[in-house]
Parts: sequence; C-alpha cells; structure tokens
Amino acid sequence: MMTTPKPSAKTPDTAIYDRRESGVRSYSRSMPRQFNRAQGVWMHDSEGGRYLDFLSGCSSLNYGHNHPVLKQALMDYIASDGVTHALDLHTDAKTDFLQTFEDVILRPRGLDYRAMFTGPTGTNAVEAAIKLARKVTGREMVIAFTNGFHGMTLGALACTGNAGKRGGAGVPLSHVSHEPFDGYFGDEVDTADLLEQRLADPSSGLDAPAAFLVETVQGEGGLNAARPEWLRKIAAIAKKHGALMIVDDIQAGCGRTGGFFSFEDMGFTPDVVTLAKSLSGMGLPFALTLFRPELDVWNPGEHNGTFRGNNHAFVTATAALREFWADPSFADDIARRGGILEQRLERIARRHGLSTRGRGMMRGINVGSGEVADKITGACFDEGLIIETSGAHDEIVKVLAPLVIDDETFNAGLDILEEAIAEAIAPVDDADTRSERKLNVAA
Repeated sequence: MMTTPKPSAKTPDTAIYDRRESGVRSYSRSMPRQFNRAQGVWMHDSEGGRYLDFLSGCSSLNYGHNHPVLKQALMDYIASDGVTHALDLHTDAKTDFLQTFEDVILRPRGLDYRAMFTGPTGTNAVEAAIKLARKVTGREMVIAFTNGFHGMTLGALACTGNAGKRGGAGVPLSHVSHEPFDGYFGDEVDTADLLEQRLADPSSGLDAPAAFLVETVQGEGGLNAARPEWLRKIAAIAKKHGALMIVDDIQAGCGRTGGFFSFEDMGFTPDVVTLAKSLSGMGLPFALTLFRPELDVWNPGEHNGTFRGNNHAFVTATAALREFWADPSFADDIARRGGILEQRLERIARRHGLSTRGRGMMRGINVGSGEVADKITGACFDEGLIIETSGAHDEIVKVLAPLVIDDETFNAGLDILEEAIAEAIAPVDDADTRSERKLNVAA
C-alpha cells in the first residue's frame, strides 16, 4: 500500500507538561504532538499522524527507529536475563562489543585506541577527554573553536561557543580559548596559520594548551565543514606544541559524514576521539572516549560513573557494527546517498541565491535568518516532515535523515523541503501548490 505522510492537525493536551515539566524543553515547542511509536524513518503520533524523520534524534538514530536486527538482539538479550547494569565489570555484552569494535572498526582502519567507557552521554565523553589531556600534559588551557558545540556540563560547556548555552552556566567558564574555525574570516584567511602565529609568540597571551578540541563538521554550530588540509595543519600544530588533538565525533561520527569516523582518509590520526549519539544504534545512552594506548595514565577509579556500563547499549552497538559496518558497501551507499543530498540542496540553493553547508549525510542550507528557517521547518512539519535548524542564529535548515533511508522516500522528503523553502523565500500565489504534490512512499 502506498501512502503519504499524514500529519495530525490536533494539538495534544499539554496540561501535565505545562504543570510538571521544566520550561527548558525545546523540541516539543516546535513539534507539538504526542508521539507514541516509531519505526524505520517514520514517527507516529497518538492521533494517527505519521511523520518522516529528517532529524534522527540529532543523529542518534542513524540507522532509523527500532531497526529490526538491533531490536531483536536487544529483545533476545533481555529475554535471556542478560546483565543490565554492571558498573565496569566484565560482561559478555562488553566483551562482544570490544571484540567487534576492534575487528570491524579499529583494525581495518589501522587504528590503535584504548576505549574508555564514560558516563552515558556525549558531554561525558568530552569531559573525560579534556580531563585526560590536562592530566597527561600538566596544562590547563584547551583550544576550542568558534561555533563549536561540545556539551552542556561545565567543562564541555566552557569549550562550547554558543552564548545562549554558555549563559546558563551561572559561573565563569575558563581555561579555554576559542580560536577561529576554518573559514571563519573567509576563504582568503588561513586560521590555522593565525593560530600557529599566536602559539609561537610568547607575548600573544595564549598559554600553552593541553589539547585542541575540534569537530570536523560543526553539528550545532551551522554545519561548517573543515577542509582536510586545515585539519592536518591543526593536528601538526597540536603535536608541535605538545598538545593532544581531540576530535569530537559525537554527531559527525558513526557514518553521518560517510566513514565510521569523520576524519577518515584526511591524512591525520587524532590522539583522542569522542563518540556517542548513534554509537548504540538504537538511541540508547552510550558514550566512548578513545585514545592512544600510551595516554592511558588513569589510576583505577580516577574517573568513573555509575552508568558507564550500559550492557543493553553494548548489545545493540555490536549488532549495528555487524549489520552495517562489517560490509564495506554500507559506507559506499552512504556516499552515494550523500551525493543525492548534495545535488538536491545545491540545486535549491542556486535557485534562491542561497548557500549550502556540511558533508556527507550531514548537510543543510543557509536561509539567512532564524526567522526564515523557523518558517521553513514549521511548513515542513505541517506537511509531515520533521526537520530542524542549527547555526549561530539558527539560520541553517539541517538535514539529518537516517543513513538507511530509501531513495524514493529521501527524495520525497527533500521535495517537501524544497517547496517549503520556495514558499518562505519567494512566496507564490498558487495556494494549491502543496495540495497538488503527492508523496508516494512505502507505508
């Protein structure tokens, strides 16, 4: 049966949320529906509405919702009374994950990393990476970059550039210098050279850093994609000045930009890598800090956490590695689908005098302002497409479709986006434009 997205027109009763949930909530304000189930690329609300998901849990659901192979692995594990919580004890689930991660991810890429199981979210992985860099080097300063986003706990937040997020800290956020990211001053200025000049000058006021913390593609900062040559320079500068190179791959990793790691084939190897989001494959909390073996200077228990051993996440992560990454053709298919996304967005951008951002399946369009972007995402939601924004002013409409989406559904969702952009930037008089478009995708 072929159907269309079927958004609900009914706003749910939010009394319990208004009465009991903190006003800090955000996504539910722009998508006011009561969602009750999800499968594949679709989310469903309690009124029978169905929505195509181009948000993917902010890249936490790269393989879609409730992938049957991952779900079955988890159900089998639970049914067999598998260990749920184990602190950092040895378990079958952890053994399977580590062995599979070594065999499928690390060895084929020539990488030799120790795995540190941190607390369950991305910010925990970043905190551990920063703490390790300071312990290894004996220094305090961290070099982060403009428009970077690394988490909401104090150490990671200090490395985050967004003023609105930083303003919630309530205390000074120190020991971090925010240096210009690649392209911050335009193509004619090499910001890596500027950073080297500052570090080489003993009178610049920039203290010797413990680490450089960088996203190869800035997820929340506007999908700014660093050039490989810039990243290689940054890695070389870090090494020259005795600092660790940390790549935050929390949103850009696990296939979002093409390879499992976003830095693959770029000519450098980070000292430290942070992973989370789609690492579990099912949206289960799971974060990991990877680092070169010689950097493993932790004393037992020196950095720990109650939920650093989520065995359910180990199970689904292992299933995801075997199902997708054991076959090299999966990365090829991501690259092909990323090409589709690039071509579609470039075509839209040219038509309206706009510009695109990003890499792989992590791309978007700069529509000029947050107001326009909100209008576009709102129009998309009204048509049954879930999509959100990023950037310093929320001016980037950001596509984070599941990596496993079929081409027909993918193009149909991009059709909705294309029309919403056309209506927001160059409104048309024909009120029947939307109603004439039919989205034929598999139910």
